Amino acid sequence: MIKVAINGFGRIGRLVFRAAVVSDDIEVVAINAPDKTPAQLAYTVKYDSVHGRFNGTVESDDSSIIVNGKRVPIVGNRNPAELPWGEMGVEYVLECTGAFLTTEKAQAHIDAGAQVVVLSGPSKDDTPMFVCG
Repeated sequence: MIKVAINGFGRIGRLVFRAAVVSDDIEVVAINAPDKTPAQLAYTVKYDSVHGRFNGTVESDDSSIIVNGKRVPIVGNRNPAELPWGEMGVEYVLECTGAFLTTEKAQAHIDAGAQVVVLSGPSKDDTPMFVCG
């Protein structure tokens, strides 16, 4: 099972999360969403104006959202180099903020302990892009 963290919980981060939580091959071990409470994040997972209501249970506590009984810790740090990816066993970071779209900026996730960073937007340097579809 692949252990992923989602950095940024806007439109793309939420949709990636919705897809990941129903996969048997992916475990979301953390979400980084500065300035948002777990209750706010749970609400945005539960209700989507385009995709409709989430087909499962969504709750929150002081530090996590609980989706289908699985607790996902919420961290809130704008500096990816300070995120606890190594401590949390994160293998892949899904970079969904749109703010870290160069190799140099994405490297901070690697420095924090992740093994791979997947950019959700087009890179702003010569970082290779792969488009599947």
